Amino acid sequence: MVNQEILAGYCQQYLRVDKFDDYCPNGLQIQGKPDIKKIISGVSANQDLIDAAIDEKADALFVHHGFFWKNEASEIIGIKKNRIKALLDNDINLYTYHLPLDAHTTVGNNIQLAQRLNIKNPEPIGDTLVWQGEVETTLSKLSNTIEQALNRVPLVFGDDDKSLKRIAWCTGGAQSYIEHAININADCFITGEVSEQIPAIAFENNIAFVSAGHHATERYGVQALCQHLSQKFNLKCQFIDINNQV
Repeated sequence: MVNQEILAGYCQQYLRVDKFDDYCPNGLQIQGKPDIKKIISGVSANQDLIDAAIDEKADALFVHHGFFWKNEASEIIGIKKNRIKALLDNDINLYTYHLPLDAHTTVGNNIQLAQRLNIKNPEPIGDTLVWQGEVETTLSKLSNTIEQALNRVPLVFGDDDKSLKRIAWCTGGAQSYIEHAININADCFITGEVSEQIPAIAFENNIAFVSAGHHATERYGVQALCQHLSQKFNLKCQFIDINNQV
């Protein structure tokens, strides 16, 4: 068991939250019961995940995508009201970690994805959220590896027989970061989503591009974080995956 504020303070330091200028507040977003014994983790704080946490009698819910994003409407009405009310009525703490969870070198989304795709020597590209690493494969074989690891068929742009040695990646909706991959002469860039202009940019720069799913590429950081917390504070933890095809 751990106090909610102690848990928030530990995550603040462990994930180096103060280093990031994020699109949402990181940390304890919704306050619930003071003492935490059981945590549920998931990718996004939608109603299905909140309902599952209620069913599991969770004391806290940890997510990558929470509430209160910049430039969104500030009113607490509609589905936002329903979600927050459900958490408050059931005294469940909501902890959200966005960019700090992408970047962390142990439990972060990028390093966790690298481990599942057998990428060697993974490391960030400078101070960016984009990572680079080494493989010995083809684009076709990489696509198969991604499908098996993430249980999702990726959207692939490039020659199936293209030889890949250096690749770059960034989980989530990071398609605009392809320029970082181009700048290091990567053979392929992997992220979660794709925009209309990206296939042409990739083709004209002779780099393969893989859209592997925003949700699918960001399942693993929050799981690794909560496993770490469960060991650190002797907590029960469970990951619940709410299906999302994006």
